[in-house]
Amino acid sequence: MWITGASSGIGRQLALDLAGLGAVVAVSARSGDALAELAAENANIRSYPLDVTDLAACRQMAKSIEADIGPLDLVVMAAGIWIIRDIGSFQAEDSIKAMRVNYEGAANVIDAVLPSMMERRAGHIAPVASVAGYRGIPRAVTYAPTKAALISMAEALRTDADQHGITVQIINPGFVRTPMTDTNDFPMPFLLEPEDASRCIVAGLKSGRFEIVFPTRLAIVMKLLRLLPYRLYFWLMARFVQRA
Repeated sequence: MWITGASSGIGRQLALDLAGLGAVVAVSARSGDALAELAAENANIRSYPLDVTDLAACRQMAKSIEADIGPLDLVVMAAGIWIIRDIGSFQAEDSIKAMRVNYEGAANVIDAVLPSMMERRAGHIAPVASVAGYRGIPRAVTYAPTKAALISMAEALRTDADQHGITVQIINPGFVRTPMTDTNDFPMPFLLEPEDASRCIVAGLKSGRFEIVFPTRLAIVMKLLRLLPYRLYFWLMARFVQRA
């Protein structure tokens, strides 16, 4: 299996947990040093430094990993960046950068692994999005759209993938304590540790259900917000911003 964005946070913990269960796990991120430290913790973890925004490099890396450890049965795309912006600090460059890493990075990895999976009529793809992708939320103007795009992509792929023996799931975490969320200066309800998030993901991957979403209480709140008419939704968001 292959996990991108594995140098820290959810990706790192998931790699450790899956390797602890006996899986051989290829891990990728831009930081070769961080990957080397991760690989040193478990002999089942193999380091493959990669910038997921480079499509040609992703295609070549997928071939290299399969040559080293065999066909990829599971690929989890956890690479991502989080940039806090509101209307006063909005910059198109930030939105473009976030889309390149969070969305295009996942698309590049999917492009790289799909041919082999389709040939084998077997495989499992699981991008990491977020409950922030359910609706546009304040101060997430650079982040939420990238996760909404990931959710939509997974939904669009699911039915076609089923016809080729490939499983597609979407992973939608709430707030998880990571280097990214450590920069947040607002309340993070139902904050989870990476270990908790990884346990939820491992269980969800085994379940086969399309969406792996956690924590449950935050997921319920966010799903209810999707049902609200705009007038009520924006009223609630305004109250949230005033309190934060």
